[in-house]
Amino acid sequence: MTRLDTVIKRLMAQRSCLNAMVGAVEGLDGHVLELGLGNGRTYDHLRTLFPDRDIYVFDREVASHPDCRPDSAHLFLGPMNETLTTASQKLGPRAALVHADIGFGDAAATERNVAQLGPKIPDLVRSGGFVLCDQSLDRVEDLSPMPLPADVEPGRYHLYRRS
Repeated sequence: MTRLDTVIKRLMAQRSCLNAMVGAVEGLDGHVLELGLGNGRTYDHLRTLFPDRDIYVFDREVASHPDCRPDSAHLFLGPMNETLTTASQKLGPRAALVHADIGFGDAAATERNVAQLGPKIPDLVRSGGFVLCDQSLDRVEDLSPMPLPADVEPGRYHLYRRS
């Protein structure tokens, strides 16, 4: 499979999972967190899916398209291991959904990032809330794996519910 095919499959899986979350979080109070703004495509999609929810975004720096940026009140800038701690104190465990795009092209760097950030994610999620991630968080306490939408192949994306 080419790198282009891999990206396309990942983005299709991401979109399918995000779309499935609309029904999953219906009736569940809380905001949405986007860990990794990047160029803003996913944030833009989340705004469309969840127009009545606050969406807080985390990234080291803003590099997104100007139309795909949150206002400063909904943006946590800086190293994510630090901003997640700040957000935990400010927002508490009230997210209905966390979407975490925390992988890198380098396997070792991704593993370090997941080990550093993964354990901080449950502190931001309400009981019964969901975490959707491009990386496995199977070893993170308080997160239980959930089935993916039928059109997403296992391992392509990961879905969890906070106990």
